[in-house]
Amino acid sequence: MTLSIRPDLDDLPVYVPGKTFPGAIKLASNEVTEGPLPSVRDAIAEAASNANRYPDNGMVALTGELAKSLGVTEDEIQVGCGSVTLCQNLITITAQVGDEVLFGWRSFETYPLATRVAGATPVQIPLTEDLVYDLDAMAAAITDRTRLIFVCNANNPTGTVVDAADLVAFLRKVPSHIIVALDEAYFEYNRLTPEQAYDAIELRKEFPNLVVLRTFSKAYGLAGLRVGYAVADPTVITALGKVHIPFSVNSLAQSAAVACLAAGDELLARTDAVVAERERMTAELRTLGYRVPDSQTNFVWIELGDDTTEFAAACVAAGVVIRPFAGDGARVTVTHRQENDAFLAFARRWAARG
Repeated sequence: MTLSIRPDLDDLPVYVPGKTFPGAIKLASNEVTEGPLPSVRDAIAEAASNANRYPDNGMVALTGELAKSLGVTEDEIQVGCGSVTLCQNLITITAQVGDEVLFGWRSFETYPLATRVAGATPVQIPLTEDLVYDLDAMAAAITDRTRLIFVCNANNPTGTVVDAADLVAFLRKVPSHIIVALDEAYFEYNRLTPEQAYDAIELRKEFPNLVVLRTFSKAYGLAGLRVGYAVADPTVITALGKVHIPFSVNSLAQSAAVACLAAGDELLARTDAVVAERERMTAELRTLGYRVPDSQTNFVWIELGDDTTEFAAACVAAGVVIRPFAGDGARVTVTHRQENDAFLAFARRWAARG
């Protein structure tokens, strides 16, 4: 029996999440080690008592709190089941068969997969030598078939950011009808230099085609509940609402996110410790001879080339799970000092092999 499944999916790879095993130190998925704050746990528990009811499909309370926090109107906010779903929905509302979705590479692995699921064509522009999005090359690659552009800033998995002047210059080159999605999943870990610093919410005033994507999965520690949001022109938000899967943002996620916003200062203070560890790990790895770009995320990228797979396998054997990207490098989540030291001990042994 042959089932009627789209044949073009045959060569589409499945997204592979970071792996782990019992007893391992998991530094593969950019998670935070701390659980939710007590106030957030209380909100989750209270929401769980009403789990027999459907969640608010309009995400009204969370949308209102986000609008107040960001200084925008509620019709400029769309909440989704993680920002990854909003990435997919942006592709859905912009691209069809024959259309192109443009982004840097290597970057977030969902971009090419979700583009192909929509039947559109992914256009991958290599990063610069410094492992940063090559915005000049991306602008040159825009065609009359381009419908959507992703700029992952800071970039996953390299952790790098573009300079603000380059970003603005790029946005001015993009035709105004093409949506540019600025994926800021790691926004709260940014400690930008004066050359890098920009305000995405302010940029939207000049560029109505700009969509800002953020998430509660990283700094806010809600990776297991899946909630993110887009800030965009109301026309884009209306279109996103049309492809939103009903009730996909569950009640626990909505309540937890609202509680996180109320406790924002306390939660974001945790990022300072991660940033300090990020700088320590980067300095140590460079001392050992590894090529590690400056990161503005809760992970570091180690360029390993053809040694990547062997390096990652040996790291797993040492009890530490990282995220390899064969032929390119490995992404290592920055957590607390004890876990980071376990990885650094392995990295020292590997570097000393001669």
